[in-house]
Amino acid sequence: MASSSSSNIQKDPSTYKTKVSRNENIAKLQAGYLFPEVRRRKAEHVLKYPDAQVISLGIGDTTEPIPEVITTAMAKRALGLSTVEGYTGYGGEGGEKQLRARIASTFYANLGINEDDVFVSDGAKSDISRLQVLFGSNVTMAVQDPSYPAYVDSSVIMGQTGQFQKDVEKYTNIEYMKCTPENDFFPDLSEVSRTDVIFFCSPNNPTGSAASREQLIQLVKFAKDNGSIIVYDTAYAMYASGDTPKTIFEIPGAKEVAIEIASFSKYAGFTGVRLGWTIVPKEVKYSDGSPVAKDFNRIVCTGFSGPSNIAQAGGLACLSPEGLEAMHQVVGFYKENTKILVDTFTSLGFKVYGGKHAPYVWVHFPGRISWDVFSEILEKTHVVTTPGSGFGPAGEGFVRFSAFGHRESVLEACRRFNELYK
Repeated sequence: MASSSSSNIQKDPSTYKTKVSRNENIAKLQAGYLFPEVRRRKAEHVLKYPDAQVISLGIGDTTEPIPEVITTAMAKRALGLSTVEGYTGYGGEGGEKQLRARIASTFYANLGINEDDVFVSDGAKSDISRLQVLFGSNVTMAVQDPSYPAYVDSSVIMGQTGQFQKDVEKYTNIEYMKCTPENDFFPDLSEVSRTDVIFFCSPNNPTGSAASREQLIQLVKFAKDNGSIIVYDTAYAMYASGDTPKTIFEIPGAKEVAIEIASFSKYAGFTGVRLGWTIVPKEVKYSDGSPVAKDFNRIVCTGFSGPSNIAQAGGLACLSPEGLEAMHQVVGFYKENTKILVDTFTSLGFKVYGGKHAPYVWVHFPGRISWDVFSEILEKTHVVTTPGSGFGPAGEGFVRFSAFGHRESVLEACRRFNELYK
């Protein structure tokens, strides 16, 4: 006798669920991460207008070729891996000793930073998350508003925050330090509540501003008075002009309260190669007196096997005299693009910020919704930008224009902006 048909019918696989609960912290995140959302909207636009010449001034991705002095060193290291003499496997989790020493001597000479304080990584963005794992879920966090979204999103994922409040566009339990033209893009620290960790980016993404020496002295004093740790993101330091500090460790006392993250991405075109570093001075200590660097080393050794040896060969070449000159030329090219954008929007009567110390131009569209301006520009000029509100509530009404682009693309984009807003 045949068994009942119902017992033989298998359930639709798409309805099967495990018994594993979703991470409730990830469920708090709002929509998608900003830059994939920008890419998604760009892709939709390309489908709608397949013949349009779309120009991207949105995501801060480099466009110019990596200097040959750097790629030659990487190619030599790669070819060496096919020989017995040149093959290497796992390296030190914190990076090769020679590269760590070169980073310390190049960027931190006479500042008391040595190779043991340097942790070489696969980029600053990765180290932001490693630092969040280091701090754990029980710390409180402060961020500039607006700020690079990885700081807030990683805090949410780690469980440091409460729920998202749609009426104010903020998460509870994060201290948002408002940085706007009214306060010269530096927070009024007298109004900032004490937190365990302060994320601070200078030169700043997205506003293109940079903190002065006097302002950073205030920030370090504020951290010391409150017993806080600063995570100082200096991914754009090489773009800074004049006496603007290139590292937080130029400020007296910073070695006791600051960790610094940095990257080769925007200097050498390493956005795809992936190579950066984090400085954790041995002087930075927890409340129990134990060194933060010891725990960070444990995090790195547990979750990372060190950066690519080929990428590290490129890093060493970057820091040779020829490599440094080549990187300054790349940075100079993007700074020229920045000036073109600043001049264009200034001539059109807009209030324009940034551009002097970073490859970003922060343009104010009074009374407008940032995503609406993003859509207007994309629809009418086929140029991709980044809406300011994606970086935090204080970014509403602004749009970020990236100077990363081929010269002809930037000039063409500016021609279209002139047509749209003349």
